[in-house]
Amino acid sequence: MTEQTAALQTRFAIDADIAPLFTALRESLTAADVSDEPYRHWIWRKVFPQDVASAVSSLPFPKPDLHGVSGKRELHNDSRHYFDATNNRRFPVCDKIARLFQADETVSLLQKHTGADLSDTNVRIEYTLDAECFWLEPHTDLGVKRITVLLYFPDAPDQLDLGTDIFRDPDTWFCRPPFEWNSALTFVPGANTYHGFLKREIPRIRRTVIVNYVTQDWRAREQLAYPTIPVRA
Repeated sequence: MTEQTAALQTRFAIDADIAPLFTALRESLTAADVSDEPYRHWIWRKVFPQDVASAVSSLPFPKPDLHGVSGKRELHNDSRHYFDATNNRRFPVCDKIARLFQADETVSLLQKHTGADLSDTNVRIEYTLDAECFWLEPHTDLGVKRITVLLYFPDAPDQLDLGTDIFRDPDTWFCRPPFEWNSALTFVPGANTYHGFLKREIPRIRRTVIVNYVTQDWRAREQLAYPTIPVRA
């Protein structure tokens, strides 16, 4: 059996270590708020157990220096952080969350609740620390991303207004879900799924975790949780 064949046959199951995370995620999806305006999106709450959420918010990744430049995350690729092979070894919470989203049961759960086609995709998890001049132009995520989950970890109530901005089109703002602790904005990328972050004051640091399932066309394999192992949909 070749290494590639063995990787493709690898099964990630919900073991005792991540069972509480899966239970919390399943309950969060079941109770999610769903809206079809301006495109279908979900608000998940209490996504992770409290101890896991606290561990995520305490990860010691350094804040990037944007040097006054923003609008697209790829402008600062050299200072971005991922739940990749290195960080999954360094931090147990990164490893747990990576295994959670790689697990067969989680993939099935997400497909059932969102309708996303996650077949032949890989898990990509980014840890973001936004501050100062940060903003993002409206964009759709359409292309190599099959689902987008934006997880929020504010450090105080004065960050409530730091949620992702949702747009009807590139020029028409629609709404801004609140930046609530351990909640998530989720959508299946399409031609109209415009979202971004209008420039505004950011008290301290805006912490988010972005989970995507990306197709095999994703070139930066080093960013992936398991670069050679697609999920089993």
